[in-house]
Amino acid sequence: MLSCKQASQLISQSLDRRLNMRERINLRMHLMICDVCRRFTRQLHEIRARIKAGIRQIEHDEDLRLAPQAKERISVAIEKGVH
Repeated sequence: MLSCKQASQLISQSLDRRLNMRERINLRMHLMICDVCRRFTRQLHEIRARIKAGIRQIEHDEDLRLAPQAKERISVAIEKGVH
């Protein structure tokens, strides 16, 4: 049986990669008995969904975009820092 620490690591990893069969089964078994980890799973998915929604809003809102001059200043600063 997974510990809560192991389960939380798998929950986080599941957002970035597909868990293998063994990991999925072990995680499901743990989530069946652990309210805390189930809550953590819901919260993590909610955070991710809200971040995605915020990014979509920024992409579609002209007032939230950087001015071309600001983008140029950032590019120049990055180039100077790299070289």
